[in-house]
Amino acid sequence: MARQKADGGNHVTDRIGWLRAAVLGANDGLLSTASLILGVAAAAAKPADILVAGGAGLVAGAMSMAAGEYVSVSAQLDTENAQLAVERRELTVNPAGEHEELAEIYMKRGVDGPTAATVADQLMAKDALGAHAQDELGISQATTARPVQAALASAASFTAGAALPLVVAALAPGPWLAPAIGLSSLMLLALLGVIGARLGGADPWRAAARVTFWGALAMAVTAGVGRLVGAVV
Repeated sequence: MARQKADGGNHVTDRIGWLRAAVLGANDGLLSTASLILGVAAAAAKPADILVAGGAGLVAGAMSMAAGEYVSVSAQLDTENAQLAVERRELTVNPAGEHEELAEIYMKRGVDGPTAATVADQLMAKDALGAHAQDELGISQATTARPVQAALASAASFTAGAALPLVVAALAPGPWLAPAIGLSSLMLLALLGVIGARLGGADPWRAAARVTFWGALAMAVTAGVGRLVGAVV
């Protein structure tokens, strides 16, 4: 959830991470499915075969994204839990040393010694492990790894992106299928590039041009390979 500022403005820092991940997932789904459909279509496949290939690509890609994200984030969560276990043990064995360590962290940020010691006292009295987790290890509630959430978000964003070329393939007449998919996919890729750049504070037009170029190249290469394979088979 965005945090409300006193003057009415919003901080969206907590949402930028998953928003950018959603944009990238949609970009992957769109580009991979569009390229797959164009490759199959270039091989002179029947419309039904094109839709089957596109649907299979959507499901396989979404499941692959979900599985990969779950494994990756689970490994991150295991690492975080191991770090917290070490920190919990150190707090039990040497609380004075951990207090000094926390105070030194605040002093390095510009807080004077007495104030840093007072802040460390108060935070450790309330939640010693939480204070060390956030300020020493960089682990907070907002950034804690959530494997299931990450897997579902990746699968959903990939599916959302992959749905467009599949819908276009189902609606576009045969001769217009490739141009319709190519044009609509490049337009949406450019839009996703702009959105991702704005979330990251980068130049949106440069990002749009970059993602459009590589998207066009990927679709052209896949279509070319499909045409060669179709000619041979």
